[in-house]
Amino acid sequence: MRLTCALGLGLAIASASAACSEPQSAEPVPAAAVTPAAAPSPSRPRIVCLGDSLTAGYGVSLDEAYPAQLAARLRTAGLDFEVVNAGVSGDTSAGGLRRLEWSMAGDVRVLVVALGANDGLRGLPPKDLRANLATIIENAQARQVRVVLAGMEAPPNFGAPYTRDFRAVYRELAQTYEVTLIPFFLDGVAGVPALNQADGIHPTAEGHRIVASTIWRAVAPLVSTRASS
Repeated sequence: MRLTCALGLGLAIASASAACSEPQSAEPVPAAAVTPAAAPSPSRPRIVCLGDSLTAGYGVSLDEAYPAQLAARLRTAGLDFEVVNAGVSGDTSAGGLRRLEWSMAGDVRVLVVALGANDGLRGLPPKDLRANLATIIENAQARQVRVVLAGMEAPPNFGAPYTRDFRAVYRELAQTYEVTLIPFFLDGVAGVPALNQADGIHPTAEGHRIVASTIWRAVAPLVSTRASS
């Protein structure tokens, strides 16, 4: 099932690449739900979601994007965390690395790294993806920040070896650095028309709800042994 979804994502990416660089929705969001990366609140522990348009919430309001929905899960569980949406549309792993220092302001406890979709879209070398993500993880761990690494899939048009090497980056990093791995960020969403916008790439609000559930299952054990999935 994961492979089928991944291929669906790859085909969609290949046919709608221009959409990834468009700005995300600018609709307002309640401060209690999610905080933009530019507005740190050091008095509360933070979970930072570092990513691209899939994190930023392209095409949906910010309170429908998965970081805000993750914040709602935390509140329901009685966990007082500030969730930061550090998603920038069009960002590659190199872009995420460049703004890491700024994104990590405040009392960050968990970093969700959801980068790589645009690397795969552009056919950038998997070795560069690995190097960028490794540096992000190392910087986070040096700050005693726990990391959740969300795997991405490359489009199939670059060939099977590229797709294989791209996918392996996430598994290898998770093993090397002993971080929590989500094998595929869009599991259960990619390739499902009803859960994606017209471009076939970006999730609808319901798609983001499923992504939030996936992220929650990975984050919950890191923030509270009492939190359930």
